[in-house]
Amino acid sequence: MENTDKTMTKADLVEILFRKTGLTKRQGKILVDAFFAEISSALESGRPVKLSGFGNFQLRDKAQRPGRNPKTGEEIAITARRVVTFHASQKLKDAVSGAKNR
Repeated sequence: MENTDKTMTKADLVEILFRKTGLTKRQGKILVDAFFAEISSALESGRPVKLSGFGNFQLRDKAQRPGRNPKTGEEIAITARRVVTFHASQKLKDAVSGAKNR
């Protein structure tokens, strides 16, 4: 991606696969969709996802906690929930840090 102001999308990934691998755009879309579906499926079943050199997607259970309605100031309970967190690998952190310093 040459334009650093533009967010990369799944469609951009498909285009990159088309240009770099010789896959058709349809094949690239199938590959990208399958990749993200597998990550989602693993997380939905409670398994963390570790992508070497990129990072880890993990599940974290957040306990119920007190909160406040910002409009009314009324105290409310924020329900317990499970969230997905991402932790970048050191390799990715170093690459991003190096790219920023160029």
